[in-house]
Amino acid sequence: MTEHRKAIRFDLKLPLEIVRGAEPQVSETRNLSSNGVLFDIGTDIEPGNSIEYVITLPSTNQHPVRLRCLGKVVRRVNGMGLAATIDRYEFIRE
Repeated sequence: MTEHRKAIRFDLKLPLEIVRGAEPQVSETRNLSSNGVLFDIGTDIEPGNSIEYVITLPSTNQHPVRLRCLGKVVRRVNGMGLAATIDRYEFIRE
């Protein structure tokens, strides 16, 4: 099988929240690249739909670094996984 990814993926398990409705859906990343993210979550977001999510990055100080991302779901993986692009992002200041 030929690899079509344009960026190197890193196997990182980081907290992730999908921003959707009143209660965010909590998950964890499986892997991450400069272009996208793969995570497991039981949700009904279909490929092609826009998605907003927040990834919490490790920090060396007392406050976690949070990254708000906007992208699109590109595919479902094994029923529970979603692959999404990172089209735009911004750091959230606490």
